[in-house]
Amino acid sequence: MKSFFPHSATTKSVTVRVAVSFLPEQSEPGRGRWFWAYHVRIENEGKMAVQLISREWTISDGRGGRHEVQGEGVVGEQPVIEPGTAFDYVSGCPLNTPTGWMEGRYRMVGADGRAFEADIPRFPLVAPAVAS
Repeated sequence: MKSFFPHSATTKSVTVRVAVSFLPEQSEPGRGRWFWAYHVRIENEGKMAVQLISREWTISDGRGGRHEVQGEGVVGEQPVIEPGTAFDYVSGCPLNTPTGWMEGRYRMVGADGRAFEADIPRFPLVAPAVAS
């Protein structure tokens, strides 16, 4: 299972795993648009439930341009993740270059009311080379 999610980071008892896929059917390189889907699995390896409250992403394109994204929850939810379970979601990212990367953090709150940041590992966004 770990090989399916090649990028991972663990903070306290929360492990964030990411797998990314380039989506050629949603990309238009001739118009300067490349699109990726990323699958995130958030695993609670601790002894108490945690809730994901908000997210903060840094997205960088191949020219070094950076975009910060912040918001509540993920995919419209603020999931509570019980001990020994995981929460999965899929989202997407467009770029105006064929390469880039993403990384970030989730704001989590434990059942004891203590908040902490869970790191999202940096992962590359790389479109396959297209033969011309």
